[in-house]
Amino acid sequence: MSRVLSLQNLVSFFLCLLLHSLTGEGVAFTFVNRCGDTIWPGVLSGSGSPRLETTGFELPAGSSRTLQAPSGWSGRFWARTGCSFDAAGRGSCATADCGSGQVECNGAGGAPPATLAEFTLDGSEGRDFYDVSLVDGYNLPMLVEATGREGCAASGCVADLNRLCPAELKVGHGDSAACRSACGAFGRPEFCCIGEYGSPDRCRPSAYSQMFKSACPRSYSYAFDDATSTFTCVGAQGYSITFCPESSPRYSTVSSSLFLLVASLRRETHLLTCFVPE
Repeated sequence: MSRVLSLQNLVSFFLCLLLHSLTGEGVAFTFVNRCGDTIWPGVLSGSGSPRLETTGFELPAGSSRTLQAPSGWSGRFWARTGCSFDAAGRGSCATADCGSGQVECNGAGGAPPATLAEFTLDGSEGRDFYDVSLVDGYNLPMLVEATGREGCAASGCVADLNRLCPAELKVGHGDSAACRSACGAFGRPEFCCIGEYGSPDRCRPSAYSQMFKSACPRSYSYAFDDATSTFTCVGAQGYSITFCPESSPRYSTVSSSLFLLVASLRRETHLLTCFVPE
């Protein structure tokens, strides 16, 4: 009798595992394109996390798409702009291209400069961790909001940094414009937080990263900007990732403080040549 009960318990255990795998909790990521043009979001799963149903897709203006991620997943999302793909899905993008030569990124990340949304689901104490990062630069506004759970803070950069970008950080123009980080533009250890500057005590925010932070206080402005840039949520059913959110503030709301920062930077580094908003 005990052997029969043990077998029944074992079968029940594996049935429960199967049921959990089929109906287990996950998180829905909903991508919303409020930009005036088509964008091509990229998806990169972190080390040890499963690949989602796609690694890159087309998202026309005004449309949305939802991807499911399992509990414990980590990874990042970004949007490619100025893309040209043929009928077979082969091509490239002007900003944040993943270098795959296809709509699918196939495990490759977006080339800087690119605005990034980063997630770790069901991490420490069951919390989701998320942020919007400008450490790799900026190519378009982005807003991340939890869904199905109140009280979880939004993260993002809704300002148009391409209009505010100093000339020496700017790349491209028009719909293909993007703004590099100081690390990406100059490669100096004090901007990249590497070598002898590889600790929070040694790597302090530069005038460039302060400019990013002033315009986008809820985003990562440099490598050690954790305290005011990483957000957590418990029990969210999903997250919306909105590109070019309608709430983007106008240039005039942040320009004066940015001009002060730029003036300070010119005195300190003599790197800045001009600051010309479009």
